[in-house]
Amino acid sequence: MNLVVDVGNSFFKLAVFEGDTLEVKAVVESDVFLEEVDKLLYKFPVIEKAIVASVGKIKESDVNYLKNKLHVLFLNRETVLPFVNKYATPSTLGIDRMVLVSASIFQFSNKNKLIIDAGTCITYDFVTDKNEYLGGAISPGIQMRYKSLHNFTANLPLLETEEPESIIGNSTNSSIHSGVIYGVINEIEGVIDSYKHKFSDLTVILTGGDTNFLSKQLKSSIFANSNFLLEGLNAILQYNNNE
Repeated sequence: MNLVVDVGNSFFKLAVFEGDTLEVKAVVESDVFLEEVDKLLYKFPVIEKAIVASVGKIKESDVNYLKNKLHVLFLNRETVLPFVNKYATPSTLGIDRMVLVSASIFQFSNKNKLIIDAGTCITYDFVTDKNEYLGGAISPGIQMRYKSLHNFTANLPLLETEEPESIIGNSTNSSIHSGVIYGVINEIEGVIDSYKHKFSDLTVILTGGDTNFLSKQLKSSIFANSNFLLEGLNAILQYNNNE
């Protein structure tokens, strides 16, 4: 069994896999990270290997603790991955995007793939049917759009995400909801259409924190999976163990 650790800016995501099957996952704050690790190791004593990916900060003491318990692979730019990176600035490609690209290849090899990660930012990453990563796009996520309207104006309120009742907002609040949500939906649909015109046999993958909210509203045929990054990390660990 494998332990997967995704270190974010605010939270740690942990998952336990038996082969390719996700057995359990948890989201915790950094100060209780090791407690959660101990709980998982107690519940699943056959865990032997772990992978850690970090876009946030993890304490050296936590790293050493994991090393004393398990065989740990710390994902970095030297880790063996299953794609050819044709990004013009490969050293700037985020770890999370590298994982998502890898996950798309493990699950949809020999197809053109567009991965849409809808979180703090919305990222678009394209991988060819020859498993070459070409790049993509980055735009503001849903919460960032709500916050921007509030922070950069004098009178607009800060609202929580809400599905608009109509594209025509008849109040300030409903106009904000319409602008943010329909703006995101039309952006995503437009990007998908643009890729479909350029590349045949396109598989579209939607993941990230806003997956469930957006997947219900998108008209395009997509593969929605909020656990795609965790599955990718587990696959990378297996891939490196077999090298």
